[in-house]
Amino acid sequence: MEKHDIVIIGGGPAGLAAAVAARKAGIQDILILERDGCLGGILNQCIHNGFGLHTFKEELTGPEYAARYMEMVKEEKIPYKLNTMVIDINKEKEVTVINREDGLATIKAGAVILAMGCRERPRGALNIPGYRPAGIYSAGTAQRLMNIEGFSVGKEVVILGSGDIGLIMARRMTLEGAKVKVVAELMPYSGGLKRNIVQCLDDYGIPLKLSHTVVNIEGKERVSGITIAQVGPDRKPIPGTEEHYTCDTLLLSVGLIPENELSRGIGVNMSRITSGPEVNDQLETSAEGVFACGNVLHVHDLVDYVSEEAALAGTNAAAYVQAGKEKENCHVVELKAENGVRYTVPQTLDVNHMQDKVTVRFRVADVYKDRYITVYYDGVQVSKKKKKVLAPGEMEQVILKKDSFGEYPDLKNIVICTEVE
Repeated sequence: MEKHDIVIIGGGPAGLAAAVAARKAGIQDILILERDGCLGGILNQCIHNGFGLHTFKEELTGPEYAARYMEMVKEEKIPYKLNTMVIDINKEKEVTVINREDGLATIKAGAVILAMGCRERPRGALNIPGYRPAGIYSAGTAQRLMNIEGFSVGKEVVILGSGDIGLIMARRMTLEGAKVKVVAELMPYSGGLKRNIVQCLDDYGIPLKLSHTVVNIEGKERVSGITIAQVGPDRKPIPGTEEHYTCDTLLLSVGLIPENELSRGIGVNMSRITSGPEVNDQLETSAEGVFACGNVLHVHDLVDYVSEEAALAGTNAAAYVQAGKEKENCHVVELKAENGVRYTVPQTLDVNHMQDKVTVRFRVADVYKDRYITVYYDGVQVSKKKKKVLAPGEMEQVILKKDSFGEYPDLKNIVICTEVE
């Protein structure tokens, strides 16, 4: 059986950053497994700019950002296998893979890093009435067809969902000469970054209709029209609010789902909110020696944060391999999300073995104005920061410092919440 100290599943931005960090932490024997024909993951089709402002302090396109990390992987001479599908991982960290060269093979890993990314929610999850004509695409599929394959996907477009990919595709379709009639969003707020709403919709005069959804799709061979309607607080269409648009294309940007079939196969504890694994401050899952990072853990808004998180996972996986035994004298504290905070990543931290500071990332449940992000240690308020606007589309973070726990030797839980005053 082939053996490696660290096996990384996924060669996108998370997998690449994790590999580079593990190598810099002193691990020589690393293998990246990627099911696609090239490294870089989803960034290869994201030809718009806005990447790298935090990591490289300059504005890059997706392929440029990915190329920087691919260069680092090549400089470090980290091996990788392309066109290689991982079909199973067990608790002994034995990874079963299949590809054309090796056939079906098993690789034994000292540590595994899960970096599989996420996929789009399909039309089947939406229960939209109507036929199944041509011209209905997920926004990411349309992005790939246009930016990599070189196809035009439509001339008159309606977009359902205002996630970042949908907003970016509204601008992309417009630049290619298509007419984007409207972007409809089921929720009373957009799921995308504020800057994307401004740069992709407002700058091109594309209307965004919040609290609206598609109630009918017309056309048998190809989409010929879409009917949207306003929805009430129960998210059900309100009769009499229907609006009809003629179009030949419907793009769906209705959410992303972390790719965690392999994670569930190992039996790691999963978060009901993020659909990703629950992790500690080392980004280690409940399966010993299995780490997770990037969009497989929780859906990020910026790739820079993916790289930062993945580097931490790579460094910690390296430390796990080098230590060779479980830590002793642990003091595990639970992180709780309350009052408008939907979840936290990580979900626990070990006060005795944590780094000097831990970044806790989270999203809020609704759009809030003039709220405080507050942190409590066992009911005692330790920090409070005012935010003008909090929105579900923008990831937030708080930094917990190790020296702040000195006065709480018996600390049991940390609560992160939003408060009006």
